[in-house]
Amino acid sequence: MTLKNNDKLGFSLIEVALALGVLAFSLFAIIGIMPVGFKTHQASVNETKANAIASLIIGDLRADVRLPPGQQNKSKESTAGLGLNGHWAAAATPDTLYFTNDGLQTPAHSVNVNPPPANAVFRATVTYLFPPTASTSIAKVTVSWPARQADLTIAAGSIEMFAAVNR
Repeated sequence: MTLKNNDKLGFSLIEVALALGVLAFSLFAIIGIMPVGFKTHQASVNETKANAIASLIIGDLRADVRLPPGQQNKSKESTAGLGLNGHWAAAATPDTLYFTNDGLQTPAHSVNVNPPPANAVFRATVTYLFPPTASTSIAKVTVSWPARQADLTIAAGSIEMFAAVNR
């Protein structure tokens, strides 16, 4: 039995260099896409938190009961809720609330605080609209971030919800 001397048992240096080049190009492409993915993830997290804050505000507005005529003076600002009790009557002025990254109101039970608190991440603006009927109240809730940016055209993000509350 004779063995032949086969020179083509392995890869040549050019083939190895080409394979490493393709691998490097692929890794750079994947690493280049990662910041876009992280930014999309952060935007999604902020939108989820903003939707939770808007739901919290709408729930607080629904909890604000309408008192019969003559009993409005019995209504006192309570320490429960967000501090929006009785604000339906002042439909001309919107209310501004601030929330931390955890979705907690800062400062607690405070409305229309100026300037925004240092720990505020989200700004919620509640605009009371003209009701279609005497027993229905409508509010537009806008939650934006960062809290210090009042101009929604240059804010990092915002969500908007309308709430019709039968009271």
